[in-house]
Amino acid sequence: MSIRPVKRLVRAQPTLEGAGVHLNRAFGNSPEFTSDVDPFLLLDDFRSDRPEHYLAGFPWHPHRGIETITYVLAGTVEHGDSIGNRGRIEAGDLQWMTAGSGIIHQEMPMGDEQGRMHGFQLWANLPSSLKMTPPRYQKVRGADIPAVTDDDGTRVQVVCGSFWGRKGPVDGVAADPIYLDVSVPPNTRKSLPVETTRHAFAYVFAGEGTFGHASAPLVVPTERIGWAMTSAQADNRSLVLFDRGDEVTVQAGEEGIRFLLVSGKPIQEPVAWYGPVVMNTHAELRQAFDELQRGTFLKHEAAG
Repeated sequence: MSIRPVKRLVRAQPTLEGAGVHLNRAFGNSPEFTSDVDPFLLLDDFRSDRPEHYLAGFPWHPHRGIETITYVLAGTVEHGDSIGNRGRIEAGDLQWMTAGSGIIHQEMPMGDEQGRMHGFQLWANLPSSLKMTPPRYQKVRGADIPAVTDDDGTRVQVVCGSFWGRKGPVDGVAADPIYLDVSVPPNTRKSLPVETTRHAFAYVFAGEGTFGHASAPLVVPTERIGWAMTSAQADNRSLVLFDRGDEVTVQAGEEGIRFLLVSGKPIQEPVAWYGPVVMNTHAELRQAFDELQRGTFLKHEAAG
């Protein structure tokens, strides 16, 4: 087995989105990053115990050409869209939205009884053959996300894809992702298999640990490193982008570590991206925004 070295270590950056939601962006809309994380496009960590930081939410806005994955750990997100869907994503739940040919929706975060809100949104690209596919939702309750605990106490929730003999509940996703929520106990070294053909990253959101080989870590939290590091120390709100190999290895610190481990097969197509629309050419982008202005953006009507 070959351990994946760390290609980049990045600190998520504070960002304002929607109507004024405070969040931390691990990656998104950066040409130097897009090819390295293909088929993924953006990862946001929206986390706060101050309601004024998130209640403004993400009012009505369009999407085309992508899939968005919303995973909520605390609080709830109320959503609605142009094809008649309405609902709540509660703590532990997952929503996978295929925007396809076009959808207009809103997402409004609401905290729990203590005012806490925490979730992630990941964008996955659609290949050119599926950019204009009909939009759809897959809603998954937290209770339906399988979890497996290894002998050493490592716990993995399989949000999407197959891992350790368990299959996640989301299916029919173009990026064919494996999306895992991994918790490794304190002072435990753990290796997790990842197919060599996939791009892979980890996003740490609790605790800390060292990824890569067992040698002394290089602490270089800069976005512009192009060479591989033997290993890297990562803590809360750190993105670890891996180079090639067939397993990811982490040595958990004194308090353990919890992270998302996401991998997918690269699409390797041109990306033309502006805001909530991701296509293959600038002409397709212009067409999408022209259709928004003319009122012809939506290709599918609300049911009923």
